[in-house]
Amino acid sequence: MPRPAVSAAIARRRLRVPLGRAAAWVALVAILVVTLLPLWLALKTALVHPSEMFSHTFEMLPSEPTLVNFKRVLGLVSPEENFALSGSGAEINLLRSLGRSFVFTAIVVVMQTSCAAMAAYAFARLRFRGRDLLFMLFVASMMLPSVVTFIPNFILMKELGWIDTMAGMVAPFALMQGFSVFFLRQFFLSIPRDLEEAALLEGASHWRVFRAVALPLSLTPLVTIATLTAINMWNEFFWPYLVARGTDDAVLPVVLQSFRTQRPQGQPDWTGLMAAATLAALPAVLLLLAFGRRVVESVQFTGGK
Repeated sequence: MPRPAVSAAIARRRLRVPLGRAAAWVALVAILVVTLLPLWLALKTALVHPSEMFSHTFEMLPSEPTLVNFKRVLGLVSPEENFALSGSGAEINLLRSLGRSFVFTAIVVVMQTSCAAMAAYAFARLRFRGRDLLFMLFVASMMLPSVVTFIPNFILMKELGWIDTMAGMVAPFALMQGFSVFFLRQFFLSIPRDLEEAALLEGASHWRVFRAVALPLSLTPLVTIATLTAINMWNEFFWPYLVARGTDDAVLPVVLQSFRTQRPQGQPDWTGLMAAATLAALPAVLLLLAFGRRVVESVQFTGGK
């Protein structure tokens, strides 16, 4: 090949790499904008005075930011002032719902992560009859839509007398989920058997090996499962809405839908709703900022296995 042709081919190759990289960056920026724009619009609406809700619709920044909507949804203003602002968010105890959401999420995270870790270790290391079949059933449960189990679970909760109770909300999620068991089993399989066999030779039981050897080596995947479970439970709406609809017992996602009819005119209280939604999204955002890197690393490591 003549030298000019070689030089042209090298120049085209050098040009192709920056173009491909630029296209990747453009796609990433587009995805970032689509992801963050709704969050920004919610925050912008929450910072707008209720009387100016429809006056600056197409502006990306609030003209006169105010925290009055956050004060309303937290019950920090008087009922008269709240009524004058065209809202009645003080009738809803958002702080109580926030506390119940924390309790509900914490109970499910602790119980589900603990039970899933024990089940995953049993599937990975213990030998018993029907182990593979039982594990296949767990994996198959991931393909079963959760809505299919709502009616049987609701009937069971009603027979147990757990309607409008924390136990009724927690019960369907407390033990384990197919994804959690599968995810942790894949990691336990990657732990060298020599460590566990050495502990067994020293007289340790399987429970001692699991607690003293397997768990300390599995901190990252355990944090990953706990983080993903916490975000899912924090945003869980339909099941708590079925079994605990009362305002005093409702979790935060259930309370948010009450703002749709919280104005005296019967129109949705958009500014109050966006302020409450911003407060509701804050814990999930903080969790992702704190443990997002561990989640990505754990998924990449386990997926490679």
